[in-house]
Amino acid sequence: MLEFRLLGPVEASCLDGAIPLGGTKPRALLAALLLDHDHVVSASRLVDVVWPDNPPESARALVQTYVSSLRKSFARYGFRDLITTRPPGYLLRLRSSDLDTNTFAGLVQQARAAANAGDDDQTAALLREALSLWRGPALSGVESSPLAAEARRLDQLRLAALEERFEAQLRLGRLDHMAELTGLVSRHPANERLRGQLMTTLYRLGRQGDALACYREGRDVLVEELGVEPGPELAALHAAILRGDMPEDSSLPAAQTASPTVVPAQIPPAPADFTGRADPLERLVFDLQRPCPGVHIVAGQGGSGKSALATFAAHRIAKSFPDGLLFAELRGMSDMPATPGEVLGGFLRALGVDPVQVPDSARERTELFRSFVANRRVLVLLDDAADERQVRPLLPGGQGCGVLITSRDRLPGLSGACLIELEMLADGEALGLLSSIAGDDRVAAEPEAAQRILSVCENLPLAIRVVGARLATRRQLPLEVLAGRLTDERQRLDELCAGDLAVRTSIGLSYRALADEAKVALRRMAFISIPDFSPEVVGWLLDGDGAGAERRLELLVDSQLVTFAGPDQLGVLRYRLHDLVRLYAREAAEAEEPIEELHAAVARVVGGWLRVLERIAEHFPPADIVWRQEAVSAPQHESEPVEVSSRILDRASEWMQGEEAAMASGIERAAALGMHELVCEFVASRAAMEMEGANRFDFRARIVGAALEASRRAGDAQAEAGMLAQLAQLRYAQDLYGDARRHFSEALSRFRLIHDVRGQAAALAGLGAACREPGRLAEALHFLDQAATLLQALDDQRGIGYVYRLRGSVRLEQGDFDGTQSDLDISLRAYRAVGSERGAAYTLRTMGLYHRAIGEHAEAMRMCGEAAAIFERLGDELMQSYAVRAQAKAQMRLGDAPGALPRLEWALWAARKVNDRWGQANTLRVLGQLHLAAGRLDLAESCLDAAVSVWDTIDAPLWRARTRHDLCLVYRARGDVAAADETLAEACRVFHDHGAREYKEFCRCIEENLKQPR
Repeated sequence: MLEFRLLGPVEASCLDGAIPLGGTKPRALLAALLLDHDHVVSASRLVDVVWPDNPPESARALVQTYVSSLRKSFARYGFRDLITTRPPGYLLRLRSSDLDTNTFAGLVQQARAAANAGDDDQTAALLREALSLWRGPALSGVESSPLAAEARRLDQLRLAALEERFEAQLRLGRLDHMAELTGLVSRHPANERLRGQLMTTLYRLGRQGDALACYREGRDVLVEELGVEPGPELAALHAAILRGDMPEDSSLPAAQTASPTVVPAQIPPAPADFTGRADPLERLVFDLQRPCPGVHIVAGQGGSGKSALATFAAHRIAKSFPDGLLFAELRGMSDMPATPGEVLGGFLRALGVDPVQVPDSARERTELFRSFVANRRVLVLLDDAADERQVRPLLPGGQGCGVLITSRDRLPGLSGACLIELEMLADGEALGLLSSIAGDDRVAAEPEAAQRILSVCENLPLAIRVVGARLATRRQLPLEVLAGRLTDERQRLDELCAGDLAVRTSIGLSYRALADEAKVALRRMAFISIPDFSPEVVGWLLDGDGAGAERRLELLVDSQLVTFAGPDQLGVLRYRLHDLVRLYAREAAEAEEPIEELHAAVARVVGGWLRVLERIAEHFPPADIVWRQEAVSAPQHESEPVEVSSRILDRASEWMQGEEAAMASGIERAAALGMHELVCEFVASRAAMEMEGANRFDFRARIVGAALEASRRAGDAQAEAGMLAQLAQLRYAQDLYGDARRHFSEALSRFRLIHDVRGQAAALAGLGAACREPGRLAEALHFLDQAATLLQALDDQRGIGYVYRLRGSVRLEQGDFDGTQSDLDISLRAYRAVGSERGAAYTLRTMGLYHRAIGEHAEAMRMCGEAAAIFERLGDELMQSYAVRAQAKAQMRLGDAPGALPRLEWALWAARKVNDRWGQANTLRVLGQLHLAAGRLDLAESCLDAAVSVWDTIDAPLWRARTRHDLCLVYRARGDVAAADETLAEACRVFHDHGAREYKEFCRCIEENLKQPR
């Protein structure tokens, strides 16, 4: 059982006792989440709550820290996942009964129902129970001005409950509240209801003089402090006491104040087809029916359905505001927004004020309006607000009045206001809205077309309404036809127009209201068309810094044109464009900016990414040969050196993961714009780095495909050859060795035509590797010999290190141990000469395999362990697992199978983590060998069968044959001689065909057996 308490100090407790929450700042943050529980509270709102004035630069990071500490505190008591990250902030989920404010409100509501039913005993009992929840002033101990308004609101609710309890007790004839009521009147001397209840209590106790004195004290306070006389209710009570004829069953006089003669009802009609938005609707209905409804803001981008929700909610709660429903269209996004004076004049006239008596100045109108509604229950709906300055003069002062505001701005300056941010409709809600407008039968008849329509509308309510209206007025138009029209991005905004409904117009209002610098940012973001943006990328688009870009992004977020998507794994803030906003802003970019500047902006972004990759490559250099496009000399993408933080270098793989989607789209866009040289340089730079063995095939396929196509369109033979080599390397990484050989061969032919020696060497080395893996050892040696000759002539030490290691590994497979040792020694010297730790680690691992093959198992363990340590230091978990597996196999040969088992299990986990099939199959094979040696035949067969299944998905017949040979030993151990002989014969055929050392060893064993005396 978990309890949160806000009616007093902010606390949390469970059956085990109080849960520690930390200092005042994390308590303030928790209070903000609790007050808006089950709704997302934005990070910016939490920053405002914790640091009302001058937040530190690290405020967002500190918010994350406080949230983390609260999560840990709750988790220690068994309450996990209470606070979840949900862009643009955090969400706290709990049962309504877990929060004392909800319990209090529920009890008060029950008490009022009992009062309406005439059950004063139950009323008084429920109110006593509700008031017993209070332990002091609400939110005490939390120093936060943004929460102060909420604390005052809660304290007012407590005071209202006290008043109602005294009222019920007076109706019951109970007078034992005298001392408590006297104290409250002294603390709230201007509260006329409490004073009237105290006067009634004194009168009934026979203290008529004290009752009259109480009235005089109250009148003096009201006149001196507020400049007003007591209200008619208190004055009537005073007169009744003077006459001695006060009613016995009430503290109020028999005569009641008349209702206002004019009850405005200005709310526009609610949309008949309103659909969805159940959660925000219920929240508004519940909150606005409270005794003190407060101010509520519905914010969202243009066309998100703010006005529809607000008007629908207003009609739902109309009966809770018997004194009137006021409405004003503030025209916040227009060129001529409504002025406060203009709106107030309309409100006063609607409330029955003689037009002649309406003051001229806006300030006087505000004062008169607030005085007029002070003791009334009025709902004010302000639609399309521009900013806080427009809204503040229109806010009533009475606690019983409710205010509902719609705006594209979140209006953070309205302290104490409750914010609801509208996102896009959920899929089901979007389909329901389309069906309600276009007709259920038509949507049901073409479900796939309906889904396509909703997809291009991205569930934006206005777009769906436009589409629905077009379908409703064109009964013969198939949904499939309209879906096809909407698919064309160039026509989409034109199609999204029906009558006076137009998506382009709605977005245009927000766009025209932007400052020029924000317009430029939005246009260029739309032109490059990537799925999300970091401030750094926007800085490159603007040819400025990330800090300035972040300020512009925040302006765009405030204008509801850009969405805050949250931080990525590295903590970098990311932002997104709604697709329809992107289309509008792209049109604006092409109409308002020179195309040369737009192309230069895209080039700066690709150039920025390229510089970051080059810096990362310095820390993660490759161990193989990489063909590089000559650096582009064109000035359009040259920029100042990109500052690469140590955080990116330390966590380069996470940076890549966060940026990959944007980079892929950006490269495709640059390629489409004809920047093929820059794109090829980027692709080559991405290949010139190794991190964590990350098999990011989709990303690589997209950028290589875009670069290859762009090179062909440009007729650049050198670039095309380089990209063919990149494509071949990708297929090799995907274990598609046949495709890899074909593309390497194409690349080699083109490199030879243009006399690119380094390119030829890279392609020959690639061919050698793509032949080695499936066991085509003689072919591999043929290509690697040629590559070695070219690289020696180029004196390319890194390339020499790579090719000689590969050739040494091929010779090891052939059983040429002398050749193996010679090649590996040359490889290690070459890598160390250029300072390539990674290359040295690859070669050390292969040396370990060599020493294991010749029976030097201790030396094999040492070398593989050294390689594993280097890979671990470099953060390459996959290659570390390869070295650890080799080390474990040598450990098995030394007789320590139990010690090898955990190493192998970890290596298998690491390979599966990145879906590396080669690593999985090899590790399963070694596990099978371990279990076979221990006599665990079932486990051995299971592991070996699993390995064969993986080999079957890869073009690796030699390795499959080796695993089948291991299975032969399992069958023989079981006594299944026939199966063993058949499997052995199958394996030997493969060993013979591929020239593998196992065939030589098999022939040697037969020869030695024949020499044995019989």
